[in-house]
Amino acid sequence: MEETKQDSAKPPEPEKNIEEDNSSSSSANLKLFGSWASSYTHRVQLALKIKNLAFAYVEEDLTDKSPSLLLHNPIYKKVPVLLAGGRPIPESLLILHFLDEAFPGTSPILPADPFDRAIARFWAHFAEDRLGPAVAAVFSSSGEAQNAAVCRVHDELRLIEAELQDGAFAGRRFFAGDRIGLLDIVLGCGSYWLGVFEEVAGVKLVDAGEFPRFHAWLSDFEEQEVKAIIPPFDKLLTYARGLRQMLLDPNGDAGGVVAGSAALTV
Repeated sequence: MEETKQDSAKPPEPEKNIEEDNSSSSSANLKLFGSWASSYTHRVQLALKIKNLAFAYVEEDLTDKSPSLLLHNPIYKKVPVLLAGGRPIPESLLILHFLDEAFPGTSPILPADPFDRAIARFWAHFAEDRLGPAVAAVFSSSGEAQNAAVCRVHDELRLIEAELQDGAFAGRRFFAGDRIGLLDIVLGCGSYWLGVFEEVAGVKLVDAGEFPRFHAWLSDFEEQEVKAIIPPFDKLLTYARGLRQMLLDPNGDAGGVVAGSAALTV
């Protein structure tokens, strides 16, 4: 999807910096460029919170991206971007890996065992490449196309449910064990959209009877540190309703669709 580029003739507005209330002195000079509705931004915020790393936050208007964002991510022009000592790191998964490697004295989000680490990365990419696009297809379609997309989501969730039942994550409260890790962050910072999409699109994506382990995991996940990061449900609902209307209206505002699709594609 083509993104709206900022009008270079327009004078830049001051960045909205919010210093997060964390206390790790080793995390000086971290600045996160993000968007309130972007689940990919929420991934980084949650990882920083788990690691107790202090950072400044810059809220981006994705219909009018700041010169700083375009400077620090000139290739994709997307959020999130993390500045570490003035050096930019784009893409949420890359940022999560960086944080684990750059701050080894903090709570880890990747497993210590190389095999477990590889498995977590595999399923994180599964969420990126298969589950996420399937959910997005449900939200942006209707009729028979939407029914087919719902079936696809259920197929992908069955694979995760099987891993929770008899596979790599069997017997665990979280994918990482007793605490939140990489895969919990990747799957969880996005799974809270499922309930929003169900209400807006009029479908059922996660049935507790069909996916009991995934449903239980999601309930546990939403009771953790993520509660302070997830936007209010009503705010997400209003946002999603407007976005879906634009996505389904061929004569809708293209710029608004680009900005709104941040929650799905950024």
